[in-house]
Amino acid sequence: MTLPTEPAVFDGHNDVLLKLFRAGGPVAADRFLTDHEGHLDLPKARAGGFAGGFFAIFVPSDDIDLDDKTGQMSQASYSLPLPSPIEWEDALPVALTQAATLFRLEELGALKVCRTAADIRACMAEGRLAAILHMEGAEAIDPEFHVLDVLYKAGLRSLGPVWSRPTIYGEGVPFRYPSDADIGGGLSEDGIDLVKRCNDLGILIDLSHLNMAGFWDVAKHSAAPLVATHSNAHAITPQARNLTDAQLDAIAASDGMVGLNFAVAFLRPDGRMVDTGLDDMLRHLDHLLHRLGETRVGLGSDFDGALIPFGIGTAAGLPALRQAMADHGYGAELIERLCHGNWLRVLEKTWGQ
Repeated sequence: MTLPTEPAVFDGHNDVLLKLFRAGGPVAADRFLTDHEGHLDLPKARAGGFAGGFFAIFVPSDDIDLDDKTGQMSQASYSLPLPSPIEWEDALPVALTQAATLFRLEELGALKVCRTAADIRACMAEGRLAAILHMEGAEAIDPEFHVLDVLYKAGLRSLGPVWSRPTIYGEGVPFRYPSDADIGGGLSEDGIDLVKRCNDLGILIDLSHLNMAGFWDVAKHSAAPLVATHSNAHAITPQARNLTDAQLDAIAASDGMVGLNFAVAFLRPDGRMVDTGLDDMLRHLDHLLHRLGETRVGLGSDFDGALIPFGIGTAAGLPALRQAMADHGYGAELIERLCHGNWLRVLEKTWGQ
């Protein structure tokens, strides 16, 4: 079976907005229109059959040395310290600049910011890139939720309470191998209120990066499907970021889903941040499908935010993953579910439209 650029991929996570923020923000948005350095831009998306996904607002930490992080995570074991917290007043200008960058991309005709699953389906039918405004880490959200309400009106439809540093809402997990996510306490009272407010608005709550106690607090207090936009199986790669079988079972019971993270350190059984083959991706997909079922697994690449297998390289290389799925024995219907069908299902259930 040969599957070049079909079915189209709707993806659970990318960091293009951070990349453009570092290049100048909205004034650099036109770089996305041309083939440039990085995993994702409009030409690469078209070449690989990338139909859209979650475009993350992410406030970077000044106390992270990316080169040092990569070097440490290439070792046989590692435990990187959690970055320092960021006050919401400091995070807000960065978040707004990245949101403005996404809307500038819409003005340029590169994509459409989607607020309903019907919007996404329409974009896919028209061949237009579909974008969900997502926030990875709620540092920019004030405890009264005024910012949340405004961002929702602007188009925010998905939010992760934490990245790998604490917020006033909860705690994340460090980049640690071998380890699980049983690190630190659960959601704060503000965090529980944030979950309930997101439920009321219909904002998807992203469990990726939450520690174990926080995960179970969301499971307890949220009425929505449990979703991890870009996470993998701890049973295969015992990295703190990955989900245990008990967590996967809870996600299945809520009729939620998990997007497979392409980051090599979360794919390789040895947890190292060095290149790996697509067979490791298939091994995680097999496990996720076994625990979650065929309607609850998708893709969450982490394009422009991680080292991904060289066999894919960029969004233009997505046909290699489709072909690997087919060669592995996945049927056409399952591949379509993994590529976009399951995301549309859970978004319709979460957003109610």
